[in-house]
Amino acid sequence: MSNIEINARDIAKVAAQILSERNGKRVLIAIAGAPGSGKSTLAEKVVRGLKDDDIDAALLPMDGYHYDDIVLEQMGRRPFKGAIDTFDAHGFRRMLERLKANEDDVVAVPVFDRSIEIARAGGRLIPQSTAVIVCEGNYLLSRQAPWDRIKPIFDFTVFVDVTEGNLRKRLQERWQSYGLDPEEINRKVEDNDLPNGLTIISGSAEPDKRIDNN
Repeated sequence: MSNIEINARDIAKVAAQILSERNGKRVLIAIAGAPGSGKSTLAEKVVRGLKDDDIDAALLPMDGYHYDDIVLEQMGRRPFKGAIDTFDAHGFRRMLERLKANEDDVVAVPVFDRSIEIARAGGRLIPQSTAVIVCEGNYLLSRQAPWDRIKPIFDFTVFVDVTEGNLRKRLQERWQSYGLDPEEINRKVEDNDLPNGLTIISGSAEPDKRIDNN
């Protein structure tokens, strides 16, 4: 069993325990980390583990709250998509608060479509019956305002650690899989993704659980 699988199982157990202590009231789990850290894979495995234990769970990626490319062009920030100021922090926080309150029969959330690099509104439905929501994203534990208002919404927080060397390698491999040329890959990694990742690592608050995914 891999390190990610072991940690996913442990996080699922914690979520189930919190759910029991709260008498079934909805639980929100945060899994944060730099791009390429493995947080998305971990979050997916946590959701799968909860479902295997007959707990209704859903995944909520923060990436659905990217500003549209047209907005980023107007801001002059298109080349830096993925930086902390290229997301709708207030809209994301309001959605988390709405999901935590769990007063609606169903909530539609946006989902980022990596094939077109654009978020699709209403890309996923989360019904009121969902007991645990596992949220994954880069800035969930950021200490920078207004993102610092997000961490307290979660019932349990996780940060996935990875070294700079491994981060660079994984980011390069990610863009290679999209068929980009070496020059564009280097630009994306060295000018944007890696600096963002290092900022995420240094600027995040201490989580409830820290995972080494090197």
